[in-house]
Amino acid sequence: MDKTNNKGRNPKSPIGDLGVTPPLGGWGVNSLGYYGEFGGAFIPEMLQPNVDALRACYREIIDSPEFKQEFINLLKNYVGRPSPLYFAKRLSGHYNTKIFLKREDLNHTGSHKVNNTIGQILLAKMMGKNRIIAETGAGQHGVATATVCALMNLECIVYMGSTDMERQLPNVKRMEMLGAKVIPAESGNKTLKDATNEALRDWINNPEDTYYLIGSVVGPHPYPDIVAKFQSIISEEMGWQLDEQIGRTSPDYILACVGGGSNAAGAFYHYLENKTVKLIGVEASGLGTLSGETAASIACGEVGFIHGSKTLLMQDGDGQITEPYSISAGLDYPGIGPIHSHLFETGRATYIDATDKEALDAAFLLTRLEGIIPALESAHALAGLEKMKFNPDDVVVVNLSGRGDKDMEAYIKNL
Repeated sequence: MDKTNNKGRNPKSPIGDLGVTPPLGGWGVNSLGYYGEFGGAFIPEMLQPNVDALRACYREIIDSPEFKQEFINLLKNYVGRPSPLYFAKRLSGHYNTKIFLKREDLNHTGSHKVNNTIGQILLAKMMGKNRIIAETGAGQHGVATATVCALMNLECIVYMGSTDMERQLPNVKRMEMLGAKVIPAESGNKTLKDATNEALRDWINNPEDTYYLIGSVVGPHPYPDIVAKFQSIISEEMGWQLDEQIGRTSPDYILACVGGGSNAAGAFYHYLENKTVKLIGVEASGLGTLSGETAASIACGEVGFIHGSKTLLMQDGDGQITEPYSISAGLDYPGIGPIHSHLFETGRATYIDATDKEALDAAFLLTRLEGIIPALESAHALAGLEKMKFNPDDVVVVNLSGRGDKDMEAYIKNL
């Protein structure tokens, strides 16, 4: 991003040039759905028509004036974008550098997830689908999906691991209040992976009227590309907001938590070609990468296949997917989006990890210094600050992907 006279804004839109995809060079998806060697669409034959139909039309729909107009209007007037870019003065003093927080926690529904669900619900409607299914871990994607289904008067089915339903009960009740049917997944360790499995089974059984609204940059092509495009509003706003505040459009560092990786993909998107910006993804290492109780897919994973794409994931010696663990339900996933596998393999982004304790400590620190209670997912990104060495003049942006209301039970247990 270069500095511009109008501070990066489209003068006709207060949220900038949303929908204009920057040249991504080698970082974008190719025509077969691959980011380098990762990605693709490895799906059951019964799903092939669904995926082919989506692949054939999604770019044309997203680029249409009708879609753009409604999408931008809803992001501005319903979601509340642009989300603020907040200079965290006391947190900056603590780390002796300049830290900004991209406040996705202030969006309607409380996280970045709604950016994607608004886009995909419009896409589903324009494809003539009237039944929406989704998977969720922490419940934020489920709430965001239930919200837009209520808005558009569409049937909503959300699959959620029963373990996650217990630890994220407020979000379950929010989904039900919004009119969604929440179905527990009882297989495996009853978390996000298992909810995704159930959603895929549903889609196989209901191919005609159902749209699967995936919540992260995972799954078969074109889903990683779709979700990354809708979340790219995060980095698009970041550029002109930095320019307004400090006279430059590029930070030195961007930190974001990574489970599947949608908020990180959105925060990195417009800076992928700008190699002066250091991109840092923070995984959830649970009780530690050597403990066997972890969700650090890059630190502990190998190349494999999960939920329709080739990527890095945790597996045993026989290639069976191992059960992940994190205190954060939204990061409790054994794989990672293929774009992140590619960014890791090429060295364009660096991936570190944070334990449950480190994330909790970071959450309490932000709360006491800035009066902001982050989601446990976002707390992992904040924990990454402890592992980095910054200069006093560095500009560091942390993507605060969600608010901590849903995690109060975990926080109370650890006060």
